Amino acid sequence: MKLAICNELFQNWPINDVFRRVAEIGYAGVELAPFTFAESVNDISPARRTAIRRQAEANGLEITGLHWLLVSPKGLYLNHPDEAIRSRTQQYLCDLIRFCCDVGGRVMVVGSPKQRNVQSGHTDEETWEVTKSVFEACLSVAAECGVTICIEPLDRQQTNFINTPAEAARMVRELNHPNFRMILDVRSTLCQGEDIVKAIHDVKAEMAYFHLNDASGHGPGFGHVDFGPILRALRDVGYTGYASIEVFDFSHGPEEIARRSFEYLRDTLAR
Repeated sequence: MKLAICNELFQNWPINDVFRRVAEIGYAGVELAPFTFAESVNDISPARRTAIRRQAEANGLEITGLHWLLVSPKGLYLNHPDEAIRSRTQQYLCDLIRFCCDVGGRVMVVGSPKQRNVQSGHTDEETWEVTKSVFEACLSVAAECGVTICIEPLDRQQTNFINTPAEAARMVRELNHPNFRMILDVRSTLCQGEDIVKAIHDVKAEMAYFHLNDASGHGPGFGHVDFGPILRALRDVGYTGYASIEVFDFSHGPEEIARRSFEYLRDTLAR
């Protein structure tokens, strides 16, 4: 298992400074939020993409992939009843896949809770089928680029669609494609009232990525969640991918959050 951290925590830092600092702390990878680079990835030139990739490599890091995919540009919506909006979102997902590949990433986390809610007047199953059709249309591009799309179950405080690990695993099984998997997020799983250790065992076959965060929104080690059983469960199921730190409360400052979270996880893994 390798540790990564999300870059949006380092607000307004030049990306090479982010790479240098997290490498110094000991991380192996960085997960990128596209909106921190441009409103649209289509505004990021091929030269800039190459530079991002090379800067990460020069610091001995991997770019694990992307998350916060649909925050910008405005107007995107994964499963909107309007076909034109869905089509535009589908095309942008393909643009994101190509950007992810260009910067060296291999995973795209589909969270974006406000861009996937079931709309009033539409059923969960209608929304389910529409969502599947959007993902299906992107999978050939994902396969060509070597990128895995990971659906993220998020608790009902954030969205009303795909809230549990079991629901995300169902989507993976129904699409049945090697470039479509799922991610577990500690905070969302706990806030949904699920047992995170049980969930790791239940969806081990469908899971390809993992987010580490305290239920409070802080980093690991800043709150009350004991990550010992969680990390042991990941080892028990043979998970060897990235576990990436994603926080929602930046009040401790990026360097302290990155350092203390890493040290806590490193020490916990060593037990």
